[in-house]
Amino acid sequence: MQNNRQRLKATPYHAHHLDRLSKPYFWWLYIFACFPVLIMVFLMFVDTEGIRLDEMEFTMYNFTLLSNQSVLIAFYNSLKYSLLTTLLCIFFGYLLAYTLFKSNLKNKYLILLLLILPMWTNILLRITALANIFKPNNILTDLLGIPGLNIIGTDWAILLGMVFTYLPFIVLPIYTSLEKIDPSLEEAANDLGVTDFTKFWKVIVPLSLKGVFSGSLMVFLPCLSGFAIPKVLGEGKILLIGNIIEQNFINMSYNYGAVLAVLILIIILGAIAVINKIDKEGEMLL
Repeated sequence: MQNNRQRLKATPYHAHHLDRLSKPYFWWLYIFACFPVLIMVFLMFVDTEGIRLDEMEFTMYNFTLLSNQSVLIAFYNSLKYSLLTTLLCIFFGYLLAYTLFKSNLKNKYLILLLLILPMWTNILLRITALANIFKPNNILTDLLGIPGLNIIGTDWAILLGMVFTYLPFIVLPIYTSLEKIDPSLEEAANDLGVTDFTKFWKVIVPLSLKGVFSGSLMVFLPCLSGFAIPKVLGEGKILLIGNIIEQNFINMSYNYGAVLAVLILIIILGAIAVINKIDKEGEMLL
């Protein structure tokens, strides 16, 4: 009892101490995350060459870029590849997570670690390796004597590259949600004599949807805004909205690039808001 009182007395001090320790992090966040966003919002409404402010004029002309045909096609391509990648990642990710969850392997967590290990490597290294594999003549064809895929610069190259890159992002949250399911619920379903498919569809799937939703968000959002995969695997033949943003910033058309970047940011924040509205407890994004 005395120890509990001492903990309660020490709690305000520790809370204040942690609050002081967190302040540098929040300042870092404000300066290097929030401040650049404010700059982009400002650039949306001005007409200036580069970032010169001496010739700055306020205008709404930058928003006419949204009616450009190439931008509309890029938005369509981004949504198409993002949705297809998310659906494929849900299917294969759930299959991997559920198989691992039901297995009796002792090194289950080691296998899970190997599945998510690609997340720790540089994305450009993975994409470059895939680009080599997708070419007709590569190291695998030389070693194994098998014909190459020769799909570089096609829709398939971009789609397979996105699935390979972002699949680990959905496996971990699905597996975590499966581990949280109370085993007694499955035992109760077995006692009722339901089939394995019914138990899976009526018990397992509904209880693991939070992991599916959070993992889908982690796949969809980077697919929507990414530019490296279509540039390397698509060889620049298929433009996504991320490529349009990159081109505008490289060409110092910061005003147009800011419009598209802020629009993508609004879509991302909107998706997060929808998830938070569905999941009031906030467990999906954990």
